[in-house]
Amino acid sequence: MARSQHKLTAVKVARLTKPGRYGDGGGLWLQVAAGGSRSWLFRFMRDGKAREMGLGALMTVTLAEAREKARECRKALSEGLDPIEARDGIRKAAAVDAARAVTFREAAERYIEAHRPGWKNAKHADQWGSTLEAYVYPTIGALPVAAVDVALVLKCIEPIWSTKPETAGRVRGRIESVLDWAAARGYRTGDNPARWRGHLDKLLPPKSKVAKVKHHAAMPYADVPAFMAELRDRSDNSSRCLEFAVLTASRTGEAIGARLEEIDLSAKVWTIPAERMKGGREHRAPLSDRALEIVRSMPREGDFVFPGAKAGQPLSNMALLMTLRRMGHEDLTAHGFRSSFRDWAAEQTAFPNEVAEMALAHAVGDKVEAAYRRGDLLAKRRQLMDAWAKFCSSPRTAGADVLPIKGMRA
Repeated sequence: MARSQHKLTAVKVARLTKPGRYGDGGGLWLQVAAGGSRSWLFRFMRDGKAREMGLGALMTVTLAEAREKARECRKALSEGLDPIEARDGIRKAAAVDAARAVTFREAAERYIEAHRPGWKNAKHADQWGSTLEAYVYPTIGALPVAAVDVALVLKCIEPIWSTKPETAGRVRGRIESVLDWAAARGYRTGDNPARWRGHLDKLLPPKSKVAKVKHHAAMPYADVPAFMAELRDRSDNSSRCLEFAVLTASRTGEAIGARLEEIDLSAKVWTIPAERMKGGREHRAPLSDRALEIVRSMPREGDFVFPGAKAGQPLSNMALLMTLRRMGHEDLTAHGFRSSFRDWAAEQTAFPNEVAEMALAHAVGDKVEAAYRRGDLLAKRRQLMDAWAKFCSSPRTAGADVLPIKGMRA
């Protein structure tokens, strides 16, 4: 064995503790740091410059393993390669392989978690997960996110493009977002195969051409009093929540998520925070006597006005719809009662249009008008909601007298 190499022995290496560098030959060195740590180095010349390459700590790389690493470095040099650059190339290739191993499902779940804090509520994240679970994961969930192409995207959305265009549009947009995220993370390259404009719009008809927009099924306002009488005879939490939603003309999510802290019993006002409103603006809803009575009658179990079956949780998103189905109204939605209220306000009262629109938490007027209207017409809306509650509890029909606002003529 040539004395220019293998100068160290395992026993000698174990005993070396004095700071310094100890050569084994062939460019391999053991470096002992002042703090006591020991590691292997490969020293070589490249383009007339001295370079060093770390080969690992002694505690993880044995003398024999260090010699083998040094031999591979010398071989790379003999082939005209820089050992450091060669190692970096191997690491980059491994990173690419790892990226290819990231599945679409893994990318989607990481996207949802990354964006969850910026979404208004947990329901949005749940909707993301449920739509992907239903329409995307069965087809491409287990595939590498880097392998998703136009054909695979179409395989997910084409089956529902004509029958469920709104859902298909959301699915396409969510696939696009996940793929954009994956590209930004370096998990895929190239164009986004789920992009609509200038891409999928050449392959699929626009949603407006495949189906008409379907509005929420609504009950004719003349039938509401009889329905409310039947609803009041029911004693479950879902029925009380549905009655409350009808009386306040609120959305399902707003009603089931109502918290005790949002309701001022003395002022008879329910203040819904911006993060729970569709429009992202705080909304004050005046409460009629019956709406207030419902709030006071509910059991005090946690923070929610209408507690669900699980402790500390409100009613589920399906609770009100299931109540309607149990009452034999499979064709209706809870949201539809907002339309019933709006039709009643327009046809059976003389309240100004903007009062009814603000009762529904809709934006009223253009930006200029909004700039001048600082208030939310709470006093006038209280009169309107009291009139609505009175209508809901009476045998009135479509032929009832028009209800004027105070100070106005019918």
